[in-house]
Amino acid sequence: MKIVQINKENWTDGLKKLSEIYRLFGPVKEDDFHNFLELEQGQLPDLNCLNTRLSPKSIIYPQSEVMFEYTLDENQKDHHILKEVKKDYSPQAVIGIRPCDARAFALVRLNFDTPEHQDPYWLKAYEATTLVGLACESPCSSCFCTTAGCGPYHEEELDLLLIDSGDQYWAKIITDKGKAFLKAAGWTQTVDEKTALKEIKAKKQAAEDKICSTVNTDKLREIETNELYNAPFWEEVSFSCINCGTCTYVCPTCWCFDIQDENLGSSGCRMRNWDSCMYPLFTAHGSGHNPRDTKLHRVRQRFMHKLKYYVDKYDTGIQCVGCGRCVRLCPVNIDIRRVCELMNSHAAAKD
Repeated sequence: MKIVQINKENWTDGLKKLSEIYRLFGPVKEDDFHNFLELEQGQLPDLNCLNTRLSPKSIIYPQSEVMFEYTLDENQKDHHILKEVKKDYSPQAVIGIRPCDARAFALVRLNFDTPEHQDPYWLKAYEATTLVGLACESPCSSCFCTTAGCGPYHEEELDLLLIDSGDQYWAKIITDKGKAFLKAAGWTQTVDEKTALKEIKAKKQAAEDKICSTVNTDKLREIETNELYNAPFWEEVSFSCINCGTCTYVCPTCWCFDIQDENLGSSGCRMRNWDSCMYPLFTAHGSGHNPRDTKLHRVRQRFMHKLKYYVDKYDTGIQCVGCGRCVRLCPVNIDIRRVCELMNSHAAAKD
């Protein structure tokens, strides 16, 4: 382990050097919210925001992504042939990503990198990306990361972890990609690790102590799936849902997509777009049958997938990192923490 000190007076100069090698992304304020955007020349990431409205998953997994192009014009060469669109997989870095959002990539990877199938678009973008985390000193009131397998100083999936220490950042090197990032910026001033680690440990504990929201998940794996599927509380949980899809779009661990062709005249493209299990057409069959034709079915599917099916399939915890976005942004106040408690308590009641 190695810790490098970055004096904040050298922060801008370092980012300028980095912009010559990497495409840089960071939190940028838009109206009343922050989102991760590509930084323009000389633009600095706003590291003072609590959290962004959307997670930075779109940097690796775009909301809409063109995969192939084609022409139907028989006068053109290679007509009726799908041609792969060239993409930019040059080095890029996400600066200021929160530990919960970084850990989400480990969960999402289980869908895009399997023994049977490797998604080249996701994997190439991921490999080209350096994740520079920012330790979370003041978690939101809706954050429950510490009981969702994460935490304010969690290091999983990060290449570098920045800790704000007044006039400087301490940069904890986690991978070789993180080391190369610091070298490219010219940030090489090391510190006494024993002293730094002692203060980091105290700051980590202080940040974790500020998290007042929790979820209990210890009984989820034990209960039989049909018991939870047929539990009596789903109608109440789904009653207020308007199927807007906000929860799925702001969630850093949702991975569903749809593939469609877009045509204009005799040319077109094949693209994939984020999709949502909250939408009525998500499971509509060509025959017209829809196995989830009511909002109760769709709401139940969302929570069963994150808190039961995922748990049973992977045995690595829940499909949630506790960022709290769906809690803060749901327009009808459906709360995953409450649903998790209902599910876990229902399991406990069967003991």
